[in-house]
Amino acid sequence: MSSPEAEPAAGPAAGPAAALPAVAPQLRALRRRASLTLEAAARDAGLSPAHLSRLETGQRQPSLPMLLSLARIYGTTVSELLGETTADREAVTRAGDMEPTSAGGWTYRQAGSPGRGMQALRVQVPYGAQGDIVRVHPGEEWLYVLKGRLRLRLGDALHRLAPGDSAHFDSLTPHRIAAEDPDGVELLFVHTLLQSPTAALCLGPTQGDVS
Repeated sequence: MSSPEAEPAAGPAAGPAAALPAVAPQLRALRRRASLTLEAAARDAGLSPAHLSRLETGQRQPSLPMLLSLARIYGTTVSELLGETTADREAVTRAGDMEPTSAGGWTYRQAGSPGRGMQALRVQVPYGAQGDIVRVHPGEEWLYVLKGRLRLRLGDALHRLAPGDSAHFDSLTPHRIAAEDPDGVELLFVHTLLQSPTAALCLGPTQGDVS
């Protein structure tokens, strides 16, 4: 995989990055909001301090990989880095508005506003559905068992969770989720996937998909 610092030799006007809005003021403001020095932010993003300085002064336009990396480091989204504003979202999600959706045998309901860096779901996992699929992706996950019993494998460790039990883990740890009982299991599920290709949903991949 190429470094985020790699860029076309033709200069700032070349390629799709030229179509991006001016992000320099946002980059500097968000770095300072995150209380990071230029050197620390550049190191974490895989850039040189000089390169990050040129991005912040508008002498260079960032590529998409750079924006993704900086968004992760600053704890924000690419949209905010680009200075885009979003419409106000409802803070409350009513039970009647939680329309069920199925994915790979699982049923989930949105339990929070879409388009945020953290996604909250209410999930029904039927017995035997995709219990053999291993998931690995950037982010963190938190789950809470509402009903039934859950079998959770994290790396080489196997955990059995009953109603009222919860788990919070780095989702780069290979993990499997399966219902322990024939009646299935119901969960509250929260995850952060700002950099994952499956950012919209981390449930129900096809067999062999490790997202």
